[in-house]
Amino acid sequence: MWYAAILRFIRRRLVLGIIFLFSLTYCLVNLMGNGGPLSMEADEFEIRREKPMIWRTLQEETNRTNDLTATCRNSVQGKVLIVDDRGYVCQRSDLLWTGCCNVETDATKYYSCETCNDAHCCAIYEYCVSCCAHPLKRDILEKVLSKASGRQSAVFASVQDQFELCLVKCRTNSHSVQHENKYRDPKTKHCYGETEAHESQKEVSGIAVH
Repeated sequence: MWYAAILRFIRRRLVLGIIFLFSLTYCLVNLMGNGGPLSMEADEFEIRREKPMIWRTLQEETNRTNDLTATCRNSVQGKVLIVDDRGYVCQRSDLLWTGCCNVETDATKYYSCETCNDAHCCAIYEYCVSCCAHPLKRDILEKVLSKASGRQSAVFASVQDQFELCLVKCRTNSHSVQHENKYRDPKTKHCYGETEAHESQKEVSGIAVH
């Protein structure tokens, strides 16, 4: 009877193996098929925000400035300049322990668009963020959000408010360069407005250039 026990064991293993292979095949088909996360490019699915975007009014920002107990987020990495989430740009040496710029110093500027041009591009990152963070720039930024696609859309979906959006938007990206290794405009490479890929980038991406 020992061969019967072996046969039952083999059959049980065979059945389990078939079930496992069927399950694995089913999962792979779903993952790699249309709409599956393994095959999806960023352009093929909709990025949804988990929380609504926070837009503050100029009055709300003014109230924060007058609050001496307020703490601030800031751009952190600047060696010379820092911009805080109230729109102030200051020298790093004028940054308070709260993370806010010291508004009492003459060098501190409020919602400054210095080094920025009419195309919403700036020579200095911190001024780009400061200019972009002004509540009146909301319309421009909403257009940027509405036209975002691909990886950019995924990044924008993670920001919580206008300041975080400006921190991301003002960084140089593929739209800031041509032929992948040269700035389109070396003097004003930080942009917070709408931008389009350079013709060389479109060619690389397979986008028809008219």
